[in-house]
Amino acid sequence: MDEAGVREALRSVLDPELGLDIVSLGLVYRIEHDGDDVEVDLTMTTPACPLAESIREEAERAITSAFPSAKPKVTLVWSPPWDARRLSADAKEALGW
Repeated sequence: MDEAGVREALRSVLDPELGLDIVSLGLVYRIEHDGDDVEVDLTMTTPACPLAESIREEAERAITSAFPSAKPKVTLVWSPPWDARRLSADAKEALGW
């Protein structure tokens, strides 16, 4: 397991409103791992997102699905605030930006 593998696993987690993965949306702020322990800082496009907790839980499930021995801890963070500059080029294209 490495950061790239965890990031790839998180690509399976979609924002249900936008239909794009959380990595492409720039919602993943930090990934660290030490053995089986994996810590991820995740944000939402707005602190008022009603799906934040379900997306956080889905991110943990995606990590354990890809790495069954992993012990993920996904934390919602709000600083720095998300902005559209974090979008990948593919996400910008998909959103028509």
